Amino acid sequence: MARPYWTGNVQISLVSFGVGLYVATESKSQISFHQISRRTGERIRHQKVLESAAENNEATTAVDKDEIVKGYEYSKGQYVIVEPSELDNLRVPSKHTIAVSQFVDLSDLNPEYVEKPYFVIPENDSQAESFNVIRAALAKTGKAAIGKVAFSGRENIIAIVPAGNDDRGMMAYTLRYQSELRNQHDYFRDIKATAIDADSLQLAETLIGRMSAKLDLSKFQDGYEEAVKALVEAKVNNLPIPAEEAPKPQQGRVINLMDALRKSVGAEGRLGKKPPKSEKEPQTRKFGLVKGQNRAASKRKTA
Repeated sequence: MARPYWTGNVQISLVSFGVGLYVATESKSQISFHQISRRTGERIRHQKVLESAAENNEATTAVDKDEIVKGYEYSKGQYVIVEPSELDNLRVPSKHTIAVSQFVDLSDLNPEYVEKPYFVIPENDSQAESFNVIRAALAKTGKAAIGKVAFSGRENIIAIVPAGNDDRGMMAYTLRYQSELRNQHDYFRDIKATAIDADSLQLAETLIGRMSAKLDLSKFQDGYEEAVKALVEAKVNNLPIPAEEAPKPQQGRVINLMDALRKSVGAEGRLGKKPPKSEKEPQTRKFGLVKGQNRAASKRKTA
């Protein structure tokens, strides 16, 4: 198992237990490019040089790594140096402790605010009891613990939730600050309002119902990377470069939305898709981060 990205305590009122946060994502890309000289084919190297030398086109050597420090520009061309030790000694409690300030419904965690996922694991066996009790309580109540944690050069808002009904761990998600998300109304307000035709709406609901399925991300592949890989392999082996496939011609020209919906519903029907169980207006539900949790919480509220 990889080393934890962060270790510290989760503090909930007088309850405290040690945990480690582990990065839950990894890059699976098989293709990476280097910058090379078109003339010689050699790798390009970037060096850190003095700004004055670069501006004056003076020949200079790269500045040694040990001579480079962080600086904040407080006035034009004027910098104050900040040492790494000074940053390490900042008095920020969340560097070592996630102090939970509140609990929220899982449905309140809208996806536009979610940044990065982490696995949450007890620091050791002696921390497991507290960890498991809090995890079970979160699962039963359908809540997420909200706090702050400092790493990666900033203090992050963090949500801690159970990993799911089949796992013993918890997940943590860093969240964006409200000020970091652009105002959606600035983008949506100019969308032209149109009347919703009842027949078109019913056809659209039918199409959605026939194309609905359980989400399985393993079925999705990165088609762009596959195309790049094929291009590289062709060039390495002096083979013809794969040509982009021409789009398949449509069978009959669709002249309006109603025709498009009818043809789409018919096409999905020929593919053996089952019709929707109900033509009732679908209920709008906010995004839930944890599989099964929203359903469980909903049952409790109606019980």
